[in-house]
Amino acid sequence: MSGSATMELEPAAAEAQAAAGGKVVAARSSILDSIRGCGLAGMRVDKEELRRMILMPKYLRVAMAVAVRMKDWNAGVTSASSTANRNSDDQAAPEAPMVVFVNSRSGGRHGPALKIRLQDLIAEEQIFDLSAVKPSDFVQYGLTCLEKLADLGDNCAKATRAKLRVIVAGGDGTVGWVLGALAELFVHKREPVPPTGIIPLGTGNDLSRSFDWGGSFPFAWRSAVKHTLYKAVTGPVCRLDSWHVVVVMPDGESIELPHSLRRMEKITFGQDQDVDIDGELPEKISCFEGVYYNYFSIGMDAQVAYGFHRLRNKKPYLAQGPISNKLIYSSYSCTQGWFCTPCVNEPGLRGLKNILRLYIKKANCADWEQILIPSSVRAIVALNLQNYASGRHPWGRPEPEYLEKRGFVEAHADDGLLEIFGIKQGWHASFVMTEIISAKHIAQAAAIKMEIRGGQWKQAYLQMDGEPWKQPIVKDFSTHVVIKRVPFQSLMISGK
Repeated sequence: MSGSATMELEPAAAEAQAAAGGKVVAARSSILDSIRGCGLAGMRVDKEELRRMILMPKYLRVAMAVAVRMKDWNAGVTSASSTANRNSDDQAAPEAPMVVFVNSRSGGRHGPALKIRLQDLIAEEQIFDLSAVKPSDFVQYGLTCLEKLADLGDNCAKATRAKLRVIVAGGDGTVGWVLGALAELFVHKREPVPPTGIIPLGTGNDLSRSFDWGGSFPFAWRSAVKHTLYKAVTGPVCRLDSWHVVVVMPDGESIELPHSLRRMEKITFGQDQDVDIDGELPEKISCFEGVYYNYFSIGMDAQVAYGFHRLRNKKPYLAQGPISNKLIYSSYSCTQGWFCTPCVNEPGLRGLKNILRLYIKKANCADWEQILIPSSVRAIVALNLQNYASGRHPWGRPEPEYLEKRGFVEAHADDGLLEIFGIKQGWHASFVMTEIISAKHIAQAAAIKMEIRGGQWKQAYLQMDGEPWKQPIVKDFSTHVVIKRVPFQSLMISGK
């Protein structure tokens, strides 16, 4: 994920659950998560023992930091060769050398203080503030510096690179940004790829919840940070699917892209290519791509999220934290027709079936299958994680008999499948988000294709991992969205 760390891109669905009546449940969940993080376990971790496990030799951590700061891996290699940075008694790689990325502008007042605390526990050179350093720079320069030193015969650098682990202190948007940068290691065959743990600083924190790092920043965070770092050393490594999204639209339409999408310079069409599209395309097209880890959605939930994000960007003083975000979101959603449709003749408030055709590929199947969209559905979500909207479970936990009847399998974050469900009006969403009922199950898919065509509708609203945008649509040509699984999986550290 590209973009700036100046404001955490919290998943909009995290606030949507407040609008849907789930804020009491979410608040209770967040409080419990915070209390769990306050246990004495964090206090029992000896600081010096922890440092021996994660602190890199000084010459290596300085070299890596120099390479990143100068954006020149060779500058790091030169620094490492300096005798001033070497200590003959300090040449062994630690058990789990660790690098921490901090979004210091997440977590309200906690971000800057957390950064200082981490620098005290580890070392300043192993802590990177994302307001100043992009994770892609770390991959391109910092890791390359270690690899070049290893190629020159530095066994300590080789072992450090092989054992490296990453912690991200931020919300889901920040975690996705770092995972996207680390994914370049797969692409360029620079393995091993460091596994990633999480200190949750966002609003929804669904990635953090999914891998047992908790849903909120703990109250007694100063002692809890030590426990988190210790778990990052000892925790087992899990796998996470990610999903590549391509949007193809007629050229000439104005669109304000979210941070998670970038323009494609080259695209290939056809089966097993970037985009597999049937039907006529205009002479000139625009194409965009991105990757998501949690969810993709289209419809009323994205429309409300889009309006809220615009309001927050114009008046940032109104949204100073998770609670105020959810209260504002709740009020805003009631003005958008989510809970009631004031005029049935207004096309912008009708079901998605009027503008959307949905196709899927099932597991181990090469053919696209059209899926009929229920007329009552006003938002469709393609979910990768089990957690959504601050720890809610809209897919539910279906019984084995139901799964067999529908041809579904039990959902996991690494199963190569997306769970596609629908949400009706806000009252239906209220029951879903409070887990009284599950959402409208539509399908499980190994790939998804959406065809969106206008008419009376002039735009549709979409969002990806909490980043919404307004998608222009026209009557004469369709806009296509194709979602396929990325051919490699991200590595995550379990917080259990």
